[in-house]
Amino acid sequence: MLQPGDDGSGFATDLGAEEDRGNHVAQALTLRGALGDRVPALLLRPHGAGPHPAVLLLHDHGARFDIGKEKLVRPLATAPAATRDTAQAWAQRYFGGGFVGDALVAAGFAVLAIDALGWGERARPGFAKDDQQALANHLMQLGHSWAGLIASDDLRAHRWLRERADIDARRVAVLGFSMGALRAWQLAAVCEEVSACVAAHWMCTRDGLLRAGEHTLQGQSAFSMLHPGLAADLDHPDVAALIAPRPLLLFGSPDDKLFPWDATQAAWQRLSRAWGSSPRLRTVTTAGGHRFDLPQQQAAAAWLRQQG
Repeated sequence: MLQPGDDGSGFATDLGAEEDRGNHVAQALTLRGALGDRVPALLLRPHGAGPHPAVLLLHDHGARFDIGKEKLVRPLATAPAATRDTAQAWAQRYFGGGFVGDALVAAGFAVLAIDALGWGERARPGFAKDDQQALANHLMQLGHSWAGLIASDDLRAHRWLRERADIDARRVAVLGFSMGALRAWQLAAVCEEVSACVAAHWMCTRDGLLRAGEHTLQGQSAFSMLHPGLAADLDHPDVAALIAPRPLLLFGSPDDKLFPWDATQAAWQRLSRAWGSSPRLRTVTTAGGHRFDLPQQQAAAAWLRQQG
């Protein structure tokens, strides 16, 4: 399901504007995706020569497509005012008013966030939730899957981080919220070089998401997260179990309207079989529903630091 391209070839990285933010430098750049297309990104580099531990940040779906990487990393001052305003509103809605990238770089991590295909600079103007089927259909007609391309670009972005001289290649983790959490645990499952994984508010058994009225059965958002044929062999926690014995931190909430709590707990229980009594699997129950607020961000950053 992953597309060719992560074959050691160069990324043809284009460097853009950068700004000093006191304890780190923020820089816009462009990578080359699995199909050779442009993948806009934002990089946060702590001051100092390093090598620094790093985190690949993976953004959510949210049925909001005009921003992607900016959901997690504060846009540059040179970004359009509309982008900066929308990103700040998103941070207020889901992240307690702060940007997840800020919390991680303050803890000493370099941070990379990319636009998934269909979001931010990789979405055409006016792209909306009812356009997702057309995008998924076009890709399938070309022999690809939307979810597969997203996962392939995530894999390449992680490799780009590992190959930087100022990054400690043994300490490159992934962290995602909502759809980004799915992106995080599936990437960690297929890439042994992922040192640790934080998945906030996307883990559930498949049957829990197929109950009448659940969000995956409504609209078109599921196309970006479904890999053709995979469900015949593996449930969601079965995929994430491939991360074991590496560290995995999961956040979930009984108040989350998108993921039935009993099905989330069932997935956690299934995952526990893979780690046994190992403390490298940790599950955290939070109040407040589908959000990754400042205390959760700080807890995640502290946990990642503990992983060495």
